[in-house]
Amino acid sequence: MAEGVEVTFFDLRVVHDHFDKALIEDDDVNIRAYLDAYNELYKFFQLMGSVFSFVSADLKQKIDILNDLLNKEEEKYQTVKSMIEHEKENNLLEKGDYSNGARTLLRLHRGLDFIREFLRQLGDLSDADKTSRCCQDAYNKTLAKHHPWVIRKTAVVAMYTMPTREMLLKKVCGDNVQRNVDVLPKMLEVTADIFNRTHSLYDLHELHELP
Repeated sequence: MAEGVEVTFFDLRVVHDHFDKALIEDDDVNIRAYLDAYNELYKFFQLMGSVFSFVSADLKQKIDILNDLLNKEEEKYQTVKSMIEHEKENNLLEKGDYSNGARTLLRLHRGLDFIREFLRQLGDLSDADKTSRCCQDAYNKTLAKHHPWVIRKTAVVAMYTMPTREMLLKKVCGDNVQRNVDVLPKMLEVTADIFNRTHSLYDLHELHELP
């Protein structure tokens, strides 16, 4: 976390509400609402500090790239479908000097897979349980598949320092732990809908292997 920058506590209700808003008609996803939800998830990594440095800086960069594209060409980048269609039609997906939205969102999509799996397993722990094992398991099932060996090793080692579930939730949620615990099942449900819908769109256009 940058020195002098105060981060407000993490709120799963905010994540839920923005992801719910992002689920629009025609099985599409609204990108601005998606990014609003992701900004709240990013707070989680900021509040956890250096233990998640292997992913947090990259996520922030990707959020900023998509916000920039959205602000410049909102109509073309309003939804995941419109973004993919625009970039395919204009041959932007293979353009090396262009930060295309489809590749950038794919990185956030992979990160979301890790976040939701970690939070799902976190919800099953007791307050006294250490969070390191479930975090390592979530990472190995998801993001690790896309990271080189050096990052994987560094990430897994950093996770050994993670606190108990009770300490972690207090650190990221402040006095609103129970509020976040209560909304977690609904948040995971809508997040799964977002993830699956996005995944299906990338399946349809065969974009999961974008470099």
